[in-house]
Amino acid sequence: MNRKNKIGIYLLSFFAVVAIIGISISDVIKQDEAYHCFSDAKPWLGIPNFWNVVSNFPYLIVGVLGLRKYSIKSKQYFIFFCSMILIAFGSSYYHWNPNNATLVWDRLPMTLAFMSIVSIIISEFISLDLGKKLVFPFLLIGLSSVMYWVVFDDLRFYALVQFYPMVAVPIIMLTFESRYTMTKGYWLLFLSYFLAKLCEHYDHQIHHALHIISGHTIKHVVSAIGVYMLYDAYTKREYVGK
Repeated sequence: MNRKNKIGIYLLSFFAVVAIIGISISDVIKQDEAYHCFSDAKPWLGIPNFWNVVSNFPYLIVGVLGLRKYSIKSKQYFIFFCSMILIAFGSSYYHWNPNNATLVWDRLPMTLAFMSIVSIIISEFISLDLGKKLVFPFLLIGLSSVMYWVVFDDLRFYALVQFYPMVAVPIIMLTFESRYTMTKGYWLLFLSYFLAKLCEHYDHQIHHALHIISGHTIKHVVSAIGVYMLYDAYTKREYVGK
């Protein structure tokens, strides 16, 4: 392990401790009921909240494309692209009738995506065996964070699972070398996720400015495009070892 790798480990450990302490001492985070009040709620063709429902279709497309490339033997990649298909159905189900009960089925597959992609990046940048060993514990942590919210009406654990990878992934990619080329696919995915969160946050403002489409609808499309760009990088990259 070289000096750069050690710095990466120190940073990952530092931010993990800070995040855990921060979540532990913060007040309970309850689900805001206003979260379900999206800007574009217009029905069409008998489908309520039409654009927020159908804009999940790109997840299904990229999930199917990924499964055509990776079999169940490539478990981390298989789980990641399976999670895209589950997000397509889970998010559509939620947006059909937005409430806390349906939101569970939106968040569960999202945690599968978060945790599986982190395990993939650990495998490709740090240790192949470590990433494979961590995938199922990570998935359990992700699913548990949603169930903790359901049982205790507390989003702190889920917030940790969703946002710590936003810090950890760039640190790993900057301080470790990948065993593959085309690592830009991960940076494009990271960027698209960041833009998608901005669109989600400014849902009403974007809808007011554009009129024909809302920020939340754009969020679905942008994040799915990010996953497609990662898939495209997977199809073109080469193994270089390390």
